[in-house]
Amino acid sequence: MLLLVPIAIGNAAQPLLIGQAISLIRNEPSTYAFFKRGTLMEGLQIIEGAFLVTVLIQLLLRGFQGYLVQKVGQNITAEIRQDLFHHVTSLAVRYFDRTPVGKLITRLTSDVEALGDVFSTGAIGILADVLSMLVIASFMFTVQWQLALMLILTLIPIGALIIYFQQQYRKANYKAREELSVLNSQLQENITGINVVQLFRREKFNAKLYRQSNNSYVKEVDRTIFFDSSVSATLEWISLIAISGVLWLGGWLLLKQQLTFAILSTFILYAQRLFDPLQQFAEKFTVIQAGFTAIERVSDILDEPIEIRDQASRHLSGFEFGYIDEIVNNLDEHEVTAKRGEIRFEHVWFAYKDNDYVIKDLDFVIQPGEKIALVGPTGAGKSTIIRLLCRLYEPTQGQILIDGIDIRDVPQAELRRYMAVILQDGFIFAGDVKGNISLGDGYTIEEVQRAAEKTNVAEFIEQLPQNYHTQLRERGTNLSSGQKQLLAFARAAIRDPQVLVLDEATASLDVGTEALVQKALDELLIDRTAIIIAHRLSTIRNVDRIFVLKRGELIEQGSHEQLIEQGGLYATLHNLQMLGS
Repeated sequence: MLLLVPIAIGNAAQPLLIGQAISLIRNEPSTYAFFKRGTLMEGLQIIEGAFLVTVLIQLLLRGFQGYLVQKVGQNITAEIRQDLFHHVTSLAVRYFDRTPVGKLITRLTSDVEALGDVFSTGAIGILADVLSMLVIASFMFTVQWQLALMLILTLIPIGALIIYFQQQYRKANYKAREELSVLNSQLQENITGINVVQLFRREKFNAKLYRQSNNSYVKEVDRTIFFDSSVSATLEWISLIAISGVLWLGGWLLLKQQLTFAILSTFILYAQRLFDPLQQFAEKFTVIQAGFTAIERVSDILDEPIEIRDQASRHLSGFEFGYIDEIVNNLDEHEVTAKRGEIRFEHVWFAYKDNDYVIKDLDFVIQPGEKIALVGPTGAGKSTIIRLLCRLYEPTQGQILIDGIDIRDVPQAELRRYMAVILQDGFIFAGDVKGNISLGDGYTIEEVQRAAEKTNVAEFIEQLPQNYHTQLRERGTNLSSGQKQLLAFARAAIRDPQVLVLDEATASLDVGTEALVQKALDELLIDRTAIIIAHRLSTIRNVDRIFVLKRGELIEQGSHEQLIEQGGLYATLHNLQMLGS
């Protein structure tokens, strides 16, 4: 910004020096005394030298300024992208339930890039243009105030037109960005679901939907092009009118001998220089307006409240174990001597939206080390219970306690290390096997190997090309479903959790591998509280208690034999499965 001043002065001084050269040659009274001290050639040489200095200033400083602006712009863009990524990954799962992935990708990529263009070219460029116009106006008023005033007055209609086109372009650009989000969402959906698309021959149908969205996007982009072109054309015409006005008024003053030919020449050049920044602004118009739109869209995400936060008073210098121990040590002696891993739901209600409750007044206690199975029809609320326990969602009413502590009082990092969840579909990140087990925590290769051996998955890993350093593709496409699930078991074992949650965790394994993993799982469950979601009731006969859920309510609980004797919903489900087998 400091470099803008000498650049603007150098730009404004050039027409004045050209005018002085003409005045000196014609020997007009408007020539400065400084240039008339010697001969005509000496005066012209001084003017040429001064002109060369202004050119060199512009060339050197503009190049250096351009480099600095681009560098600062890229740094700002990187910071915004980093903040946005951190904020998005901190949002509650509820936000992702209602927000298409393509929309988020558009905002983290093209919107941030558009915002970066504002910082790297637009913002400083506009400041340079405004400063240049102010300096030129100052020089003009020192030379001839009537022509200067006339040129300044022509800026009023230009300002009004630019504001109008700005508003219209901004609206059109916002709609275009929204259409681009829809387009990216459809693309992401089709790529993610490519197996279903091809298996059910939906290529043509999906292509038709994509074409419709593409046409809508092109239509909105065409509107932005129209308003962008309108700004450029309007500025071109008004600049020509302004130059014509200078020639008309200047010619009239020249005939009345109130103006010299040199001053008229100077003002013709000033008229061009005054409108050059506006022409450059027209070129930046698209960038600036796209940036304003991007600011709105990026701000929408940054303004999205982080629903699930750690308690402000519970600050940790890092994600360290022992936080729950610290709280437990402050409890009474009876609770300290109790075993770890108690889970308590106290009148918990939960709704994904409004008052449509999917969990209704759940009230139960799971004792430390107890093995519990959750069963029930689809939509009974089994997975929702796990999400609430892991604090991916907050209960609408009631509270959930672990070892007598409300989970809202425990830092999320600590809570999710206290328990491990093995889902039916183990997600794999792009990277090596070791990284997919350690997940960024500082476990050594020896610890990773021990966890793999403990869960009987080391044999499978050692068969891979580079063992633990084998590179896995995105979503683990170079592994089978069963192999991905095996890595999920090692991922849980290495963290030595107090509570283990299994969501149909062995469904993807073949019979031989399942038996092998089940043996490791039995050892892993020793002295740990376990919650098992199962659809095959034959796999949960040996648990301590079975919770039977229906429409979010706990309607039965007991051992396998007790529930069969009751003849309720569990007995019905069991008999149906036995009949099917």
